[in-house]
Amino acid sequence: MTFTNNRSRPAGFHVELIPPKQDSQKLEDDLALFASKFERVMGSGFSASITDNAMGLLAFQGHECIEELGLDLHPEQVLIHLNTFHTKQDLDGILSSCERLGISSILAISGDGSPRLPKLLPSDVEANNTASVTSVELTRYIRKHYPSFTVGVAFNPYEPEEHEFEKLKRKLDAGASFVITQPIIDKNAVTDRMLSEYPDLPVFIEAWMSKKLFLLSDVVGYPIPEDAAFDPIATLRQLMDYYPSCGMYLSLLGFKTQYTVIEEMAALAGRETK
Repeated sequence: MTFTNNRSRPAGFHVELIPPKQDSQKLEDDLALFASKFERVMGSGFSASITDNAMGLLAFQGHECIEELGLDLHPEQVLIHLNTFHTKQDLDGILSSCERLGISSILAISGDGSPRLPKLLPSDVEANNTASVTSVELTRYIRKHYPSFTVGVAFNPYEPEEHEFEKLKRKLDAGASFVITQPIIDKNAVTDRMLSEYPDLPVFIEAWMSKKLFLLSDVVGYPIPEDAAFDPIATLRQLMDYYPSCGMYLSLLGFKTQYTVIEEMAALAGRETK
């Protein structure tokens, strides 16, 4: 991903990809599906944003899938998520592997834990003044020891506002250089404030592409009735109108029903900017 000092909408979309779970009962099929999605994203010129043990479920790492499957990647189109639930050895192994593959963008997040996952210790990332490792300490460690990486962080407009802005400042001070929001489904005042206070910061708005509203309720922190009218494509179009200077991060995108529409939207947006 390439960013400029003044905000302009990055080309295309970030498409979230979830690697196969390690306890999959149909691993070969899951790997083949991951490969087909990854190749389609590369061919479309979008960015593949590969999660790290999403929802605390043990899964294969993005770089492992790319290498094992021999996938043809465009390094500038790959964003690897990296959370704090790893051993020090695994953390450095993931970062070193991504460097070897030419991948240069990392999304540093605190992540979802589980009893099956280890947790980085403050000493692992040279953080002496904290009781636990968060994305702040992880970002600082990556920027110090792997300076070739561009590091992004999350922004949650549903957390207490002043706390979230204070944490964002610490993330940026630690070396983060772009932001991906939690999913929003309408114009959001807290996100608007962030864009106003950081006019040169590249920002990606997360668009919720699934009709599984119970999952979205868990993210935003308030109940959304399952029978609520929700059109992911229409909502995405609206977010693109509301936030014309931001990139779009597409979570839980339906490849069978939505992907062609997304390609058409990107092509139209490209023509309109020429």
